[in-house]
Amino acid sequence: MQEIKLKPGREKSVLRRHPWIFLVSIASTADTEGNGTPGQTVRVLDARGNFLAWGAISPKSNIRVRIWSWDEREEIGPFFFQQRLEKSIDLRKNFRQSKHTNAYRLVNAESDGLPGLIVDQYDQTLVVQFLTCGVEFWRDIILAQLVEITGCSQIYDRSDVEVRLLEGMAQTKSLVYGDILANPVEIYEGELKFLVDIVGGQKTGFFLDQRHNRDAVRGLAADKSVLDCFAYTGGFTIAALHGGAKDVTALEASSAAVQMASKNMLLNQLPENSVNFEETDVFKYLRQLRDRGQTFDMVILDPPKSAPTSAHAQKAARGYKDINLLAFKLLKPGGLLVTFSCSGGVSTDLFQKIVAGAALDAGVMGRIIYRLGPGADHPVAINFPEGEYLKGLVIQV
Repeated sequence: MQEIKLKPGREKSVLRRHPWIFLVSIASTADTEGNGTPGQTVRVLDARGNFLAWGAISPKSNIRVRIWSWDEREEIGPFFFQQRLEKSIDLRKNFRQSKHTNAYRLVNAESDGLPGLIVDQYDQTLVVQFLTCGVEFWRDIILAQLVEITGCSQIYDRSDVEVRLLEGMAQTKSLVYGDILANPVEIYEGELKFLVDIVGGQKTGFFLDQRHNRDAVRGLAADKSVLDCFAYTGGFTIAALHGGAKDVTALEASSAAVQMASKNMLLNQLPENSVNFEETDVFKYLRQLRDRGQTFDMVILDPPKSAPTSAHAQKAARGYKDINLLAFKLLKPGGLLVTFSCSGGVSTDLFQKIVAGAALDAGVMGRIIYRLGPGADHPVAINFPEGEYLKGLVIQV
């Protein structure tokens, strides 16, 4: 078995149970030349040769090793993955037994002890993402165990993401279990219903991490005119209308998403004249609304990820500030800004500073009345702060 020895002092993060080991921390191994079988298990040692952890090697990635276990006695094999999957899925048993929703995350990668593995359940369909060499190495074992544990009717692979290229792997997308592909899949969240395009939709098809935040919008939207930016397939729009919003203007650049949002309106039996869908560049349209002097009681901002790591944070901060500045200018006095960042490289503190700077430049005073984030099916391991990617604020001006 290959051994990875770290440079002196580089074992500190491993001892703190952080699951990533970067190439720069590795002292001596053939892998520093990019050798090694992708995904194979390696023994991680400190500079003195003492055992630290078992990990999976990614020969092409800057994150060269992702840790499976810190227990030297643990064997990384089928039983290990069965235990991890069962533990992760058992954590969601309240969701699985709930009548409130039939869509939730079952496995949340590093935070569930399975780096690189995402599993979302939409009714009887599982959508999976194998994002690292480690889980790709054990792919067939993991898929078989998911079928056995969940009893699902189909599994669709949505590993068509750029992060796989950093691992030296091709992007993949296909039905990997089941006879006939059922798409879209219908899900519900309380009284809300949505069609999910598991084949062509963003992420695994839907933003499950925004479930509780849709509930928050629903509870705040009564009698308000709402501007929903980056509306995707209408999650926040439909929540606002269910909450009694007077009207919604929904902005989205993707024609496919707008078409699905229209279908979701019909699915929820909402009148078409209650929402104005604009297929448009959101930044440009916000400037047009500002120039026309149009205002709203509530503005929702849920932009795409722009800073996957802290190295991208400064550039992303400018974009976040610009769009929040525009949003503040579009709010009526007493209005509400519901604003999010899903960028892991932008910390909670930095995000609040960005929004505060935008309010200052817009000439408004604001107060935070809610802090928002993902639900319990998206846990964050306390030793892995990078997992806390979604953060949101509800601000009254």
